[in-house]
Amino acid sequence: MHDRHSYRAHEALVRFARIQPALWRLMLGLVLVAAVSFSLTAALQVTLAGLFPGDWLQGLADGSTPGAMLVLLGSFAFLPLGVAMAARLLHQRGFATVTGHLRPLAHQFGRVSLYLLGLSLLLMALPPYDMGPPMTQNLPFWTWLGILPLSIAAVLVQTGSEEILFRGYIQQALAARFRHPAVWLLAPSGLFALGHYLPAEAGGNALLITAWAGVFGVLMADLTARAGTLGPAMAVHFFNNVTALLLFGSPTSLNGLALFLIPFDLADVQALRPWVAVDFALMLVSWLCARLAIRR
Repeated sequence: MHDRHSYRAHEALVRFARIQPALWRLMLGLVLVAAVSFSLTAALQVTLAGLFPGDWLQGLADGSTPGAMLVLLGSFAFLPLGVAMAARLLHQRGFATVTGHLRPLAHQFGRVSLYLLGLSLLLMALPPYDMGPPMTQNLPFWTWLGILPLSIAAVLVQTGSEEILFRGYIQQALAARFRHPAVWLLAPSGLFALGHYLPAEAGGNALLITAWAGVFGVLMADLTARAGTLGPAMAVHFFNNVTALLLFGSPTSLNGLALFLIPFDLADVQALRPWVAVDFALMLVSWLCARLAIRR
């Protein structure tokens, strides 16, 4: 996946983490991030429940209504707030040193997004393949289109925040302490995968979905190390989640903003396995597409 020179750009991020590389600082920082995120998310939900009571609040448990999904995705913004506090208080570094400089980040995000958009259009032009029963409409098209700008912004917040935490803060802190890429490629990806382990919802597919998330994390870590900013990983993650949350949602959860619902739940082993194989293939192709976009 790499040679010694492939990850030279990563040093632009890691050098700031070397100011205070002790692992106890990372551990304490993660506790701070979790405390900030959980407390502010709870406060936000209580505040909104008081200001806007209604049936939409029931969707906060599973993301089954548009309003609830916007709140759930938007609350991910508290993660980078916690990261910024941890970086300043425990590592004596600014938030921009975690993400990479804004101008190259934005340039790489835009360039990778254009390549992924082209890939999406190419895939849409290919002949259709039979993947089982047809999907069902979830939201009326005009309702979906009307809230699409908010939905896109919410997904951008959610995916960007996860990248800042996993491929930014955690990856850089480990790279400052351990020089071998296997540590800082695999360890944050393992944590990212654990966050996608949902045995109650996914049943026999839980480990497969967790493995998918782990591989995705490794590929995003690789992109970040090659690019020197979080821009490419943010773009790939964003395009992936737009598909999964805004276009083709699960019938059991996190579907409040989806235009369509897939015709089976995540625990359906026979029906889901072909789709997971397609997702693995698309993940690899998207990674290669992003690699091509950032090639110098």
